[in-house]
Amino acid sequence: MRLRLPSLMYGLTALVAVGAGGGAVLAQIEGQDRGVAPVDSGGAYEVTGVTVDVSGSTAEAARLGGWRIAQRKAWAMLAQRLGRGGVGASDGLLDSLVSGIVVENEGIGPTRYVARLGVLFDRVRAASVLGVSAYADRSPPMLVMPLQISGGSAQMFESRTSWQLAWARFRTGNSSIDYIRPSGTGMDPLLLNAGQIGRRSRGWWRAILDQYGASDILIPVVRLYRQWPGGPVIGVFEARHGPDNVLLGTVTLRVGSTDALPQLLDTGVARLDGLYQRALAGGTLHPDSTLAPPPKPEVAITDDSMGGDGPVAGVDSAIAPSGAGISVTLQYDAPSASAVANAESLVRGIPGVVRAATTSLALGGVSLMGVTYDGDPEQLRRALEQRGYQVSGSGTTLRIRRAPQVQAPAPPSDNVITG
Repeated sequence: MRLRLPSLMYGLTALVAVGAGGGAVLAQIEGQDRGVAPVDSGGAYEVTGVTVDVSGSTAEAARLGGWRIAQRKAWAMLAQRLGRGGVGASDGLLDSLVSGIVVENEGIGPTRYVARLGVLFDRVRAASVLGVSAYADRSPPMLVMPLQISGGSAQMFESRTSWQLAWARFRTGNSSIDYIRPSGTGMDPLLLNAGQIGRRSRGWWRAILDQYGASDILIPVVRLYRQWPGGPVIGVFEARHGPDNVLLGTVTLRVGSTDALPQLLDTGVARLDGLYQRALAGGTLHPDSTLAPPPKPEVAITDDSMGGDGPVAGVDSAIAPSGAGISVTLQYDAPSASAVANAESLVRGIPGVVRAATTSLALGGVSLMGVTYDGDPEQLRRALEQRGYQVSGSGTTLRIRRAPQVQAPAPPSDNVITG
């Protein structure tokens, strides 16, 4: 059978249309311009604004000496902030506690070093030396959904935005909010998008929170208004919370040019974090009770007092373990493969645990473990605490961390560099 030219062209056009449609579907979840991982998810203590002015025999010696002095100053500032002023530490111990130096501004000369630095301390180790709890003051895990509205377009994780980058740069160690920041890759754009915040279905929200191991939602919003191309930019920041998109507070900031947009957004993130922390301290920011799983139906117990030797309906099932259990999501730190195996082994050894397996693995970060427990979640919480874990969260979503062990400070070392 021969095809006429018009029919053949129509068929090719249809195939091209199908191919273009398939490409559009793939483009919704693929692409290189999507997603950015947070720069710091370890929750380290951060001390900023440490100034040093050091001289040395060479530029490198002056720089290293300035960093050593910055560690000492930052440790004193951190101890004072945590109410443990006067707790000292040797340079050798500080070298093991410091996880990073952040250069905010520096000037290097042939024999002089002048800088403003930030110092990051390992949270668990520093807390054990200071004798404080590392995570007792933090909120339940909160899922962050940053929404940017600019030029009439609202975007969340559909594509990479400047607002998402600002939240990825933000260091959360000094905050009392336990932020869960999605990277924006994989299925994130389909689950977390601008349209999701308008949905009120609690069942759908519960499914999303279980996926990310969170207890509630935070929706930081920024509305950007550009006066003219390259000119001043006004940012209106809104701190919103929960599935009902409740407004907790607003902040308005302005910069003189588009080049200062990253600074504007970084400042906005810090201001919104302050609003969220104040709301947590005031009791306004707490997990929505409607997001908790619905209670199990009560077992009907009938009184067969009129006689009969058969089992009483409902009583046997109320007394004996059901064997089915409830589903609990445990969010835990997974620095290595051995840590994952140890955590799974420990949870499986708890009486009442039917199944325990990691459902979302993130080596070096926070992984999720699905647990089937034949009992009440509060009993599982107590069992985890008895085995050395610090447990936060509520209902069927729990965050577990290893309780820090108090260590004696190491003796002072002899290689002290003074400025």
